[in-house]
Amino acid sequence: MAEEVVLYGVWESAFSRRVEMALKLKGVEYKYMEEDLNSKSPSLLKYNPIHKKIPVLLHNGKPIVESQVILEYIDETWQGYPILPKDPYERAIARFWAKFIDEKCLPTIFKACYGEEKEREKAAKENYEVLKFLEEELKEKRFFGGENIGMVDIVANIIAFWVGVIEESSGAKLLTRDKFPKLSSWSHEFVSNGVIKECLPPRDKLLANFRNRFGQTNSSK
Repeated sequence: MAEEVVLYGVWESAFSRRVEMALKLKGVEYKYMEEDLNSKSPSLLKYNPIHKKIPVLLHNGKPIVESQVILEYIDETWQGYPILPKDPYERAIARFWAKFIDEKCLPTIFKACYGEEKEREKAAKENYEVLKFLEEELKEKRFFGGENIGMVDIVANIIAFWVGVIEESSGAKLLTRDKFPKLSSWSHEFVSNGVIKECLPPRDKLLANFRNRFGQTNSSK
């Protein structure tokens, strides 16, 4: 009996795109269901009744929610390409940095670009500090996962691809090569990877979407 793997996502979401990246790296066949978050489908509400959000991975009728939880589930369920390290300590470190990106980096990125004018400058300084931690964590590695793309790289997809769109739509400058040479090189290599490239949304469409939703907040800069 063939496995049934269904992903409920939104084309512009870095979170559902993460799941696609993991599935494709593992070579897992899946069906993709595009959601409209303004008019959520009965299936989404059924499978994620608590948060009512994407992504939701449905595996043989069983739903898994929250992108980082889904990434770990994919890694533990399917053999082949490793997303998390085998060593328990290294796994813990990868989980730490993945959590750091979602809880520390993402809020400051959006505040620095789209927050109230008075809080943008403070958020930009905070953003510099958190990105500096990631810059230092890369050390001389090709990816956060070493020679291969891993959990932290996948979670950091928003920094590698979405940040450039966010900067262009807001007029802010967060990830410059002079301040973050390692992160900049990592971003370029990550989005140039064939599998990752397949999972990225059309940049022009994403930029238009951000401009439509947020406007050009800092366009005078």
